Amino acid sequence: MASVEAQVEHLFGRHGPRYRWLATITVMLGTMSVVLASTIINVAIPTIMGEFALAQDQVHWLATGFLAAMTVGMLSNAWCTHRFGAKGAYLLAMALFIGVSVLGAVSESFPLLVASRVGQGLLAGLIQPLAMITIFQVFPLNRRGQAMGIYGLGVVLGPAIAPAIGGVLVDTLSWRAVFLVVLPACVAGMVMAWRYLPGRDGDARPVRLDVAGLLLLAIGATALLWALANGHRRGWQDTVLLLALSGGVALLCLFAFWQRRTRHPLMDLRVFRYRGFTGSFIVSMVVGAGVFASTYITPLYFQQVLGESAASAGLMLMPAGLAMAFTFPLAGHLTDRMPEARLVLIGVILFALNMVLMAGASLATSAVWLVWWTLLGRVGLGLMMPPSSTGALGLLPPALIPQGSGIFNFARQIGGALGVNLCALSIQFFSHHHGETVPTATLAQSYEYGFDRAFILLLVVYLLALWPLRAMQKGLLKRGLQ
Repeated sequence: MASVEAQVEHLFGRHGPRYRWLATITVMLGTMSVVLASTIINVAIPTIMGEFALAQDQVHWLATGFLAAMTVGMLSNAWCTHRFGAKGAYLLAMALFIGVSVLGAVSESFPLLVASRVGQGLLAGLIQPLAMITIFQVFPLNRRGQAMGIYGLGVVLGPAIAPAIGGVLVDTLSWRAVFLVVLPACVAGMVMAWRYLPGRDGDARPVRLDVAGLLLLAIGATALLWALANGHRRGWQDTVLLLALSGGVALLCLFAFWQRRTRHPLMDLRVFRYRGFTGSFIVSMVVGAGVFASTYITPLYFQQVLGESAASAGLMLMPAGLAMAFTFPLAGHLTDRMPEARLVLIGVILFALNMVLMAGASLATSAVWLVWWTLLGRVGLGLMMPPSSTGALGLLPPALIPQGSGIFNFARQIGGALGVNLCALSIQFFSHHHGETVPTATLAQSYEYGFDRAFILLLVVYLLALWPLRAMQKGLLKRGLQ
């Protein structure tokens, strides 16, 4: 079998210079589909809660399960791409993604619905890294930045419009439609992948899959997230819960130990030897918590506190999503012209201000102000993401940048899963507590109390991020990069 370079050269010969953009559109369709699927369900959460009689500390698994499974998929990508090639991995992952999406649409039980979301997350983790691989294969060094900018803008626009699309589908059809809306793009991506992506690399060295590491990570993360989510429901003295909590932590520690000992680790932990990278790892977790938790709880706030419909909540979120999408190119431009840590700090301040304003809102607050405050937070997140990534990788020598990139993305996904988990738990606990202690409180008032505490939780998390951000800055100063 020919090498990937020879296959790409053959495809250029067949399709000409336009092949670069055909390949980019192919991977963009796949990534947009899975990214859209990750967030479009958020506006359907209240409807699903009602249909399956669920509380916040149960329904959040639709988001948490997706994010946690996505980390496992990302860490499996190198093996899958080597085993099947870019084309084979893409086609297999997209076909399975279509299957589990249909399963979610027809689910009649909540466990089956969660299983479909876990499947979507696992496959999304396999698909997303293929975009970076493909762009690096078909674009020369001096044009990769342009390609990544166009690709990144296209991908970020997906989550920007997802709430509006999801809201309209929920109100006009059913929450089940949010599982099916991305399927046409998936099919189109598969057709294009068959024509435009290269197959297996005949010259590639064998890559072994660290099955033991994957199992330790998957079981440990699941046990820890389950224990945190069920503490309020089962009680923190519950034997099963304590076993899950301690066992999850123990398995994750064992995973870290195993990664240091195995010959074929999923994550090369040598990156943590470099000053500042641990700080950047924590910053990435905080950014992930802000992105995914705020994306999860804000549409719920608009529906459960303000009483908005799913479509209205989605439309209210669209300006913020578009603002975040168009902040990315600006953040990338500024990252080349000012210290990364300073730009991240500006983003932290904007997002923290958003959380303060949201926590201080009341039932009498105008929806217009809430839209503007949410937009402010999204701009802050958009300013943080490019420089935090660039700053983290700037701490490493070139040979470790691929490993560092994988670990950095892993941190963001795990931070997102923890953020969604803890915010959902806060909403459930404090809403229930307020309803019991203030018998005259309406349901909307109890929900508002719970959401306010969740916003405060995110505020505290972001303020605590100032310490690891300082550590990242010191590392960059040591390397002479700021």
